Amino acid sequence: MQIKILSPLWGYENLPIHLFLDRVKDAGYDGLDTWIPENYDDKKKLFDYVQHYGMTLVVHQYRAQGSTFKAFKASFLKNLHECAEPDPVLINSHTGRDWFSLKQQLELIDVAQDFSEKTGITVVHETHRGRLGFAPQLANELFERREDYKITADLSHWTCVTESMLENFEQIVEQAIRRTRHVHARIGHENGPQVPDPRAPEWSYALDIFLGWWDRIVALNLQLGHAQLTFTTEFGPPPYMPTIPFVNTPVADQFEINCYIKNLLKDRYAFLPDQV
Repeated sequence: MQIKILSPLWGYENLPIHLFLDRVKDAGYDGLDTWIPENYDDKKKLFDYVQHYGMTLVVHQYRAQGSTFKAFKASFLKNLHECAEPDPVLINSHTGRDWFSLKQQLELIDVAQDFSEKTGITVVHETHRGRLGFAPQLANELFERREDYKITADLSHWTCVTESMLENFEQIVEQAIRRTRHVHARIGHENGPQVPDPRAPEWSYALDIFLGWWDRIVALNLQLGHAQLTFTTEFGPPPYMPTIPFVNTPVADQFEINCYIKNLLKDRYAFLPDQV
C-alpha cells in the first residue's frame, strides 16, 4: 500500500500559485490537498502542474452554503460536481452544519454517496468543528445508521471539542479508524486543535497519541487491501498557529512544521510495500 503525503494550499493563498507548487514539489511532497482556485488562470496552472508531474490530488469541498437546509443541499451537490473536474483521488468535504438535524445530516451523506456511485469519486466527510460529525458522540449516530459513511480523520477537532485525548471514546475512535480513507495530520490537544510545535518535548504526549491513531488507520487500510492511503500535513497559519502577543509573529514556521510531519510519516511508513 502506498502512503501519499500531501501539502495543503491553506496558509499560502497569497503566494503566486506556480511558486507554491514548485515549493511543494521541491520539498518532496507527493501531491496536494486543496480547493479549486476560483481564478481561471490559477486553476489551469494547478491542473496542468498536477498532471505534468503526476502528483496526487485531493480536492477540498468547503464552499457549500445556504441559510436553509434546502439551499445548502443544492449548493453541496453543485460544489461536489465542481470538485470532480480534475478527477481527484477523492474529495474531502466540509459537509453540513452542526445545527442540522440527524435526518438532514443523513440526507447529505446519501447525496454524497449517490454522487460517488455516479462519478466513481469517493467523498470523505471531514470530522471538522461546525460540520456533521464534529464530535465523537454525534459522529457515532451517523456510524450506526450509514455503513457507507467514510471520513477524513482530523481527530484534532475531536480532542478540542471534548477537551480530552479521547480516552473516554475508545469504541467510537475504533469506528472512526475503520471508516477513515484520508487523514489530516495535525496534532491537537485538550484545549485546541493545533499544538504550537509538535517538535517541542512538552507536546510529545500528544504527538505519540496521534501517531498511535494514525498507525491503526494505516494498519486497517492495509488489512482491507487498499492500494493507497493519503495524509495531508495540515498544520495551519495564524490564528490556528499561536502568535506572540502585540507583534503577532507566529511561534513557528508553518511550512517547516508540515515538512517535519511529512518526513516523520514517510520514515514511519517506509516499511510498507508499494503493492498490497
